[in-house]
Amino acid sequence: MTALAPPRAGSALAVPAFRRLWIAGLVSDAGDWLLFIALPLVVLDLTGSALGTSFAFLLELAPPVLLAPIAGRLADRLPRRRIMLVAILAQAGSLLPLLAVHDRADLPLLYGVIVAHATFAAFFEPAKNAMLPGLVGPDRAVSANALVGLNNDLGRIVGGPLGGVLLAVAGLGGVVLADIATYVIAAALVATLPWSGGIRADGGRATEPARAPRGGLLGVLADPASRAPIAVAFVASVAQGLFVLLFVFFVTDVLGGAAADVGVLRGVQAIGAIAAGLVLGLLGARLDIRRLTVAGCVVFTLLTALTWNLSFVTHTVAVYGVLFAVMGAPGVLMGAGLTSLLQRASGDHRRGSAFAAFGLAQAAGQVLGLLAAGALQGAAGTLPLLEVQAGAYAVAALLALVLLRAGR
Repeated sequence: MTALAPPRAGSALAVPAFRRLWIAGLVSDAGDWLLFIALPLVVLDLTGSALGTSFAFLLELAPPVLLAPIAGRLADRLPRRRIMLVAILAQAGSLLPLLAVHDRADLPLLYGVIVAHATFAAFFEPAKNAMLPGLVGPDRAVSANALVGLNNDLGRIVGGPLGGVLLAVAGLGGVVLADIATYVIAAALVATLPWSGGIRADGGRATEPARAPRGGLLGVLADPASRAPIAVAFVASVAQGLFVLLFVFFVTDVLGGAAADVGVLRGVQAIGAIAAGLVLGLLGARLDIRRLTVAGCVVFTLLTALTWNLSFVTHTVAVYGVLFAVMGAPGVLMGAGLTSLLQRASGDHRRGSAFAAFGLAQAAGQVLGLLAAGALQGAAGTLPLLEVQAGAYAVAALLALVLLRAGR
């Protein structure tokens, strides 16, 4: 592996092309949160059951698992900007059938849109993550990843409340048209990126090297340095899948909170995440990636265990609001760190395959967590399963301590 250039001061926002990509991501993420808030409400209204809503979430996780080998190879063979541009426009077009959804008989159409939308996202994400190091330079990769992750939290703050308002005022059609508009804006910005995805230190365009995928997903998993962050992400995603379902029961059944408290506690996580994302976005080039990642995993695990076990002492929702707000920060450290380590380990020739494998691991882990939570919650109870969830994060932290240290 070639030696990395010494870190330069400054954030990825100093690169004009990245600024355009970042704005495109912010706009499209805000649009996605419009739909993320509205669709579950629509599905629940049409089906009248939580099972139908859970099925919609599971459908969204299927494409990253099934299409990972193809998405990875394409991201290693074709210009990544082209893949991203086509995927964005296809995502926008895939939402149009939602305008015809009116009653329960249209559920198959709605589920089909969810699958199609997730399918195009499965091609977009590996290409974007593979493109970033070449776009900003390896020394600014941590900054870029943190800022890209920050978009999701900023999008949640803007798009989440707006999605609920739009659904009430303009219906599902209004939400769909607004989301399509964000994709069109994002596509226009992505179209301005260099075809190569490469920026030299002097700000000029770099020539994209010929891509010759070596082994695809199996080749990535055979490399210990690439396999380590993928393994950590898989175990953490199992814990996340458990959390998605059990969190609602924790707030309503264990804490005795209202439905509004569920939304507030999920929303406040963005506070810590935004703060950590801004710090990493400005200082990422000066920080040790591995220590950053391990610290994120360990602190997130400790906060998770504290949160669940504090319920034996107090049920005051405000206390948990503080904990969830703080919890967002180590979550960003963990996510940005794992992404940066995988970018550094995989090399440009198979970085697309590496992130396809990364997405597969995350989706498969969430599916396992969701299925386990749905099957066991009634029999085992919420708190015992949440202890298991904290234990899964502890395993992820242990893997980070051992594997990421060994991979150094």
